[in-house]
Amino acid sequence: MEVLHSHRVGMLSIAVALVAIGAGTAYYLYITKKSKGCLDPENFKEFKLVKRTQLSHNVAKFKFALPTPTSVLGLPIGQHMSCRGRDALGEEVVKPYTPTTLDSDLGYFELVIKMYPQGRMSHHFREMQEGDYLTVKGPKGRFKYQPGQVRAYGMLAGGTGITPMFQVARAILENPNDQTNIHLIYANVSFEDILLKEELDDLATSFPDRFKVYYVLNQPPEQWDGGVGFVSKEMIQTHCPAPASDIQILRCGPPPMNKAMAAHLIDLGYTPQMQFQF
Repeated sequence: MEVLHSHRVGMLSIAVALVAIGAGTAYYLYITKKSKGCLDPENFKEFKLVKRTQLSHNVAKFKFALPTPTSVLGLPIGQHMSCRGRDALGEEVVKPYTPTTLDSDLGYFELVIKMYPQGRMSHHFREMQEGDYLTVKGPKGRFKYQPGQVRAYGMLAGGTGITPMFQVARAILENPNDQTNIHLIYANVSFEDILLKEELDDLATSFPDRFKVYYVLNQPPEQWDGGVGFVSKEMIQTHCPAPASDIQILRCGPPPMNKAMAAHLIDLGYTPQMQFQF
């Protein structure tokens, strides 16, 4: 009886071990499958436009469906993807864009696009209707994000340069294990040009101790309590973390702004290692 009992116990132990191994393997495969993104860095893939929301006369939000409701795009934080389309002459054009969504947004991704009158890719987005397909390839980009890798980020954004900043900010603030502080200076020509303002203000309200945003307008309305003109060294000194080994300043905007900000930052003592340009 003891031999039989020992045999049963042994078989039971083996069964439990096999179940555990099987469960662990299944979990690993589930996580691997779940984390595998839909993007391909070598080949363009098509995604269907399921909702287009006009935000202003020249800005719209485009929602694209992924293959399944649980699919993830697979775009690392702060990186971008190449979008391919046709300009007004029917010629192919490729331009980088950063979604405003994260991989925690399952089953879809969104792009907030400002469509310029003479923009070649702007023409493609202007013509897009629900049911059309967008061709994209990625991920691309040099930015590598790890939770808590710096004490604080300073962000200098201009115009559509807000999209990678917004994505990084969301990833940080929605991660309970990341306590990084964010100081954003966001410059535009007019009040109507401010993209994602409602979302940015929501972040500032939800995380008042960790997310600060300072708007700068070249042509402000009469009642305006933000910055006026171009982003200055004084604005950076006041609204961004001071130079230190554990901070980083992120830049993204039109080429003239990027050039001016780089000069300001060097003058203020920020080393090249403390800066990153998208």
